[in-house]
Amino acid sequence: MKIFDCTTYFNEPLIMDVRFNVLDKYIEKFIIVESTYSHSGTKKGINFDKNLYPKFKNKIKHVIVDKEPDNIIDVANNNEEIVKRMNSIFRIEQQRNEAVKACDNAAEEDYIFYSDNDEIPNLEKLDINKIKSKFLIFEQKLFYYKFNLLNDRILWYGTKGVKKKNMKSISELRHIKPKKYPFYRIDTFFFKNKFINLKIIKNGGWHFTQLKNPKDLYEKSKNDENHSEFDKLNINVDDVKNRIENKFVEYDHLADSGSNFKHGHKFKLKSIDIKSNMPIYLAENIEKYKDWFDFDFKNI
Repeated sequence: MKIFDCTTYFNEPLIMDVRFNVLDKYIEKFIIVESTYSHSGTKKGINFDKNLYPKFKNKIKHVIVDKEPDNIIDVANNNEEIVKRMNSIFRIEQQRNEAVKACDNAAEEDYIFYSDNDEIPNLEKLDINKIKSKFLIFEQKLFYYKFNLLNDRILWYGTKGVKKKNMKSISELRHIKPKKYPFYRIDTFFFKNKFINLKIIKNGGWHFTQLKNPKDLYEKSKNDENHSEFDKLNINVDDVKNRIENKFVEYDHLADSGSNFKHGHKFKLKSIDIKSNMPIYLAENIEKYKDWFDFDFKNI
């Protein structure tokens, strides 16, 4: 059985370089889907260039989506904030689902993994041939701004996988709840996001989010799926810079999804040891990525 690694791209060359190097020996094909529209609907150019990664060039399939989804809603005659959010979701789903079509060379027994590109699964000890469960969900540590600045309040369930023969869409795969339900739970027969036959991979990798300089991070936040929520915060590049330099986030991952209080509370990030917590490739290439590590852990 082979693994096809699917993800999307906006403009994250650093994280893609790490992704390719960490996963290369486990992956048959890297599927990179990029749209000519940002999640906010802004027209954009093509940023991904596989020639920047010559070592992996023959493994990379770059898919370009060059149209808006058919179900985009007109903002003018509707609740603007809700519609902006819905349209962002439609664009994301369109982009993700194109990845499955690009796995046309995968056999029915091969696995298709989907991650956002900053979610890197830990495959070092995973024997894919011994997996009996229908779905795989990787339990990952969450890092902000630097590779080793940990948000230790939650675990992140990012990368998810399924055999091609069981794949319906990446949107459905992405929405599967990270919980294995007992066989007697009748609701698993009626809901597409609840399953009995799944395996959660412990120590399942790393979610390296927002590894950008303040200006680039600000621009990305203005165009990602949560852009309408970000716009309401009325923050600028200097505010983003302050968060990075002082190592905190102002987003409560544990608040209810409909809560109005997700923002406004500061949560300190923890600088942790590099060699014992990072992918082997990163631990062996500290000098190469020295600008993207926090070295305060030495003083803890």
